[in-house]
Amino acid sequence: MRAAHRPLLTALAVAATAVAGTVTAAVDAAPAHAATCYGYVGLTFDDGPSNSNTPALLSALKQNGLRATMFNEGQYAAAYPAQVRAEVSAGMWIGNHSYTHPHLTQLGQAQIDSEISRTQQAIAAAGGGTPQLFRPPYGETNSTVQAVEAKYGLRQIIWDVDSQDWNGASTDAIVQAVSRLTNGQIILMHEWSANTLAAIPRISQTLASKGLCAGRISPQTGRAVAP
Repeated sequence: MRAAHRPLLTALAVAATAVAGTVTAAVDAAPAHAATCYGYVGLTFDDGPSNSNTPALLSALKQNGLRATMFNEGQYAAAYPAQVRAEVSAGMWIGNHSYTHPHLTQLGQAQIDSEISRTQQAIAAAGGGTPQLFRPPYGETNSTVQAVEAKYGLRQIIWDVDSQDWNGASTDAIVQAVSRLTNGQIILMHEWSANTLAAIPRISQTLASKGLCAGRISPQTGRAVAP
């Protein structure tokens, strides 16, 4: 009887060893720890959302382990609410970028108020929460704009580095711009730039090589911090 059981026992032992090896391999394949972050930077994308550009941008960001702040225009948040929700689902943060992207410094206080307040409402109605960050179009601001921002509890966010993607910068130039970022700094990019979309994988690699991670922008300090 014992001799008859030996082949069976041997087979079971081999099977157990194989299973153990599989488990060990699975454990070994998992990263030991998350990437080390020696600092955080704020990746920002203006002028969305849209059905034509937002999905591809979100996919690229997620695939490359990046999170960003999306400064949405109110008119587009109202037109494409599903994309606002997609931004939230992808782990992005949403800021206010005015309703129609005008030169705010050329408007009166009531018009500025309308641009900001309608965008707050449109983003909230689309499921994007109530923004705490505001980026004035073209980076143009004055005391009147800032007074209206304060009324809605918004922190004004400009940028430290301009990728120049709006000005036809190449993918290489955009990656080079990202390489200039230091801890806490913010870069301006746009969701509609094909060169920016193409740069996403290299942006991730560039930040990792510098020990930097993509963070959120603090409403208290206006600087990039840990998510």
